[in-house]
Amino acid sequence: MSQSEPKALAPAPASAGAGALATKKRKRRYSLLNRRDKVLLSLMVGIPLAIFLLLIWAMTLVSIVLSFTNWDGVNPIAFVGIDNYTQLFTTYPFFWPAVAHNIMWLLFFVCLATPMGILLAVLLDRPLRGSAVYQSIFFIPVVLSLAVVGFIWKLQYLPLAGNGFIDSAFVALGWMDPKHAVNWLGDPTINIWAVLVAASWRHVGYIMVLYLAGLKSVDPSLREAAAIDGANERQTFIHVVFPVMAPINVVIVVVTVIESLRAFDIAYIINHGKNGLELLSILITNSALSEAGLIGFGSAVAVILLTISLVPIVLYLSRVMRSENQ
Repeated sequence: MSQSEPKALAPAPASAGAGALATKKRKRRYSLLNRRDKVLLSLMVGIPLAIFLLLIWAMTLVSIVLSFTNWDGVNPIAFVGIDNYTQLFTTYPFFWPAVAHNIMWLLFFVCLATPMGILLAVLLDRPLRGSAVYQSIFFIPVVLSLAVVGFIWKLQYLPLAGNGFIDSAFVALGWMDPKHAVNWLGDPTINIWAVLVAASWRHVGYIMVLYLAGLKSVDPSLREAAAIDGANERQTFIHVVFPVMAPINVVIVVVTVIESLRAFDIAYIINHGKNGLELLSILITNSALSEAGLIGFGSAVAVILLTISLVPIVLYLSRVMRSENQ
């Protein structure tokens, strides 16, 4: 190459600023949500969350604090330590009967109402003609509120003089002497059992729906394999279907326990939770909302009920988290 020919120019090195700008562009994240969408999403999530924290957890903490006071809602708050709890466990005459009634409620649901709901679910899971009609019939009580259920059964249990359906039917069938009619709701030795029948009327349908939904999700190939191996329907359910339904079984147990502990509406509609129908939830209402306004004392009962209710919830959550980790 001759010296008169111009030399080729080398490309100029890219500046450091341009490289940094390119890197920033590559790292920039693009979002499908604009600013307005983010504001709306924050409001939609934040407002319900704030209401939940305020009405549930904040009130729970306030109840725990008030349980150590003798506040009546009017006079200044005065802390009394554990006096409310001491009075509950030692001298308050309705506490232990209420605990016993809640335990009876739980045992009745566990031993009768819940198994009956599971049995109905298993029967209706078969290719039965009119299955949807039967499901609707058993589910109707679940749609009704417990207050309405209590009112309906209060009419059924009316004495013979008030044209109560049950006493009138028993007399018509010759099963009861009109002179010795049963006072289903006035007799403190039997009214708790009458109320448990009314509560089970709704609980059976609730359990049936939950368990039936679980049965519909069971893989049909499992039952086909069990049938090929020679298992009958009972053996298939006990050894194949029931173990597969373990998550639903845990949910059923938790729901049964919680429904038993929070029982309130039916007993309160019938006789305000007195004369043999004392329950922990009703003690809270009768103490905190009575003329005496024993808010501190009622809060102590609420804290005890909360503590008992947390046991099945914690067990359920620990099982769920343990299964997810596995």
